[in-house]
Amino acid sequence: MSYYKTLGLEKEPFSTSPDPEFFYLSSGHKTVMTNLLIELRLRRGLSVVMGDIGTGKTTLSRKLVQSLKEREGFEFHMIFDPTYDTEHIFLASLIRLFGVNADSHNTSRVELKEALEHFLFQKVVEQSKTVVLIIDEAQKLENTSLEVLRVLLNYETNEYKLLQLVLFGQLELYSKLAPMANLMDRISFKYTLNAMDEKEMAEMIHFRIKQAGYTGTVNLFGEDALREIYHYTKGYPRQVTLLCHKALKAVVMKSKAIVDGRTVKEIMESEINNGWSIPNKTTAGIKGMIA
Repeated sequence: MSYYKTLGLEKEPFSTSPDPEFFYLSSGHKTVMTNLLIELRLRRGLSVVMGDIGTGKTTLSRKLVQSLKEREGFEFHMIFDPTYDTEHIFLASLIRLFGVNADSHNTSRVELKEALEHFLFQKVVEQSKTVVLIIDEAQKLENTSLEVLRVLLNYETNEYKLLQLVLFGQLELYSKLAPMANLMDRISFKYTLNAMDEKEMAEMIHFRIKQAGYTGTVNLFGEDALREIYHYTKGYPRQVTLLCHKALKAVVMKSKAIVDGRTVKEIMESEINNGWSIPNKTTAGIKGMIA
């Protein structure tokens, strides 16, 4: 029997896979989701979401995809690893991703851009679709790829952009965008995700347990355990998820009813000895939004 069933759970509550159903929307995540959906509906063009490692960017991108699936008129595409050596390779990849009828191997870069422009015009103007390109790990984009995206954002009518672009990336993405003034000034919405505060972290833990099917009246994590978890993770979602998973396994192995502070301390003493890095709750970069 799986450990989570022993605790009265139907599913594993603290998997690190980016499952939108288990994603707790903190105040920062809610702000991002609300603004992104507005930007996409208005076809404003470029949105950028940055954050430190483990702040929930990837899962947030999956949550956005899930939300777009529920809305009519959106056609969306996603790139998970935007590592392209040349401009031509990136253009060819976009041609294949969008399903454009063009020979990407024997066509010049100019012709590939024209094919993409024609595709976007057909979809957006003639068919009234909203075409969205979501790029995760956007800090990996080379300058040549960023220049391609800038050109695609130039395709527009008098009222709106033909391509809606959402970049999710680590904080170093800003240092890549900053020197490109002609791309920076196209950003319609920009936000930097921070770690959660202690209250939101506790809410996230309880939310995931409930999503996993727990119906018990006793909280699986005591108040002292929550304090210790926040102390060690500083509210970074990925770190919280990893520690909670280890804590639930520990209480099952020790035949305990709930996770207490001592259990968390014992786990962390062992983990720190094995190289667990305690994060600093600091986030650099540009915070907030640009309307």
